[in-house]
Amino acid sequence: MARIAGVDLPKNKKVLYGLQYIFGIGPNIASVVLEKATVNPEKRVHELNDEEIAQIRAVLQADFKVEGALRSEVQQNIKRLMDVGAYRGIRHRRGLPARGQRTRTNSRTRKGKRKTVAGKKKAPSKK
Repeated sequence: MARIAGVDLPKNKKVLYGLQYIFGIGPNIASVVLEKATVNPEKRVHELNDEEIAQIRAVLQADFKVEGALRSEVQQNIKRLMDVGAYRGIRHRRGLPARGQRTRTNSRTRKGKRKTVAGKKKAPSKK
């Protein structure tokens, strides 16, 4: 099993798709990495030899920010927005959508489970 950037890549997938299990690597970056490392993207992960794995690791370390470093950078960017008091930072602080989505309905992923608010009681009628 190949372990790159602290992630175990699935054995039976092609290398092009296996690399995408690493945070920060999508289809485009995966193909660029394999091209720079001169590895055939059609190869399966379990078919890679140690030399090819080392080449992939070297390319990733030299040219790309992935996994822990990328996650911490994203968190720092969000923290900076919150400290500055930017609109997006306030939305992050309140746990609401930060990219302009509506919140009257939907946005349950960000807001969490519904909090039921009791309806207004009717005042007793005077006769």
